[in-house]
Amino acid sequence: MKLFVNSGSPFARKVRIVLREKGLMPRVEECFTVPVDSPDDLVAANPLAQIPALIDDDGVGWTDSAVICHWLDGQGAGARLLPDGEAAWPVRRLEVLAAGILEMTVKMVLENRRPETERSPFWLKRWESNLVRGFAAAEAVCPSPDVFDLGSLTLGLAATYADFRYPHIDWRAVAPKVAALQAQLEKRQSFVDTYPK
Repeated sequence: MKLFVNSGSPFARKVRIVLREKGLMPRVEECFTVPVDSPDDLVAANPLAQIPALIDDDGVGWTDSAVICHWLDGQGAGARLLPDGEAAWPVRRLEVLAAGILEMTVKMVLENRRPETERSPFWLKRWESNLVRGFAAAEAVCPSPDVFDLGSLTLGLAATYADFRYPHIDWRAVAPKVAALQAQLEKRQSFVDTYPK
């Protein structure tokens, strides 16, 4: 398998963590790429030139971090990261909320890369408010730090990515349980190995 990533993308980091947790790294080549350059091999894997993108052993392209992670969950060893049946819904709901927090952060990053005269203070303020509200909502459903599934994993890396890009945003004021979960998760080797750069 071949996985297209870069070291700063939180969505790529999610897939990289799952690969390590499921014992799949010996089967995967991580290809570090710059998506904005639209390299041919990335475009062949994902015509939208977005990461993460995975090419499986049969040559099938997989896109979207959640879809890739759900597929990998069934390929590797160890406990399932998304439980079966009704137990999956709370995990999925938290995963989607945490992915939304990530999206707000990424939007802010991209907007701040525009020339200062072209940036929208309105959207930057709105996305920051959404991010903080997202953490407050996650706090209400935050699992204990010993829970490890696709919901907690995504929430933990969303917290780290917010710290990495915007350390001045005090999301911990509304989400101390999320901060405890983040601290526990960042001790896992899969998190250490994939810390954003």
